[in-house]
Amino acid sequence: MKYLIDNFAEIMGFTGTHLYLALVPLLLALVIAIPIGALVRRVAWLRRVTVTVASLAYTIPSLALFVIIPPLVGISTIDPLNVIIALTIYSTALLVIAVPAALDSAPASVLDAADAVGFGSLRRTLTVDMPLALPVFVSSLRVVVVTNIAMVSVGALIGVGGLGKLFTQGYQRDYPDEIVAGIIVTLALALLADRVVYGLGRWSTPWIRADARTAPAKGTAA
Repeated sequence: MKYLIDNFAEIMGFTGTHLYLALVPLLLALVIAIPIGALVRRVAWLRRVTVTVASLAYTIPSLALFVIIPPLVGISTIDPLNVIIALTIYSTALLVIAVPAALDSAPASVLDAADAVGFGSLRRTLTVDMPLALPVFVSSLRVVVVTNIAMVSVGALIGVGGLGKLFTQGYQRDYPDEIVAGIIVTLALALLADRVVYGLGRWSTPWIRADARTAPAKGTAA
């Protein structure tokens, strides 16, 4: 803890880089995975292929991916873009599986009602299916956020900044306090990010909060 206090400014610099390397891939993955997941949802064979490809992509070891990506896209191994691309692949792989599963959670009766009043496929997906899928999707999103924050640390092994530097430097210098500081800050960052995503999920689904408030009242009345 003393190391954390004495080197607070430097650690906050690592934390900012760490957060950047974790969240940019998440945003890119959302842009890629949501349209793909919505498109493959209703085509059974295409959905199976997508899930299989995504599952295989997620099993690729991160260090192997860090070595493969640079020559493919023409960047240096220590370029932060290397980590961003790798984590975008992992995040997309998880989210492209989560999106159809979340959309499946929308009540069939509500979807039938939307069809009955003349909602087209695109309009229904955007205004009915996706809002109703948010609670399930947010649960998956929280997993991806925490996973990204944990995996950014591996980037330190190829020289990319972030809190992982505290682990590599601490190991090289045989200084456990530095490693412990890295663990504490990484855990705190993951917990904070998880709470932020959870809060955004609650804010974007006011009907869930309303149901939670009225449920006790209904039970009392009965």
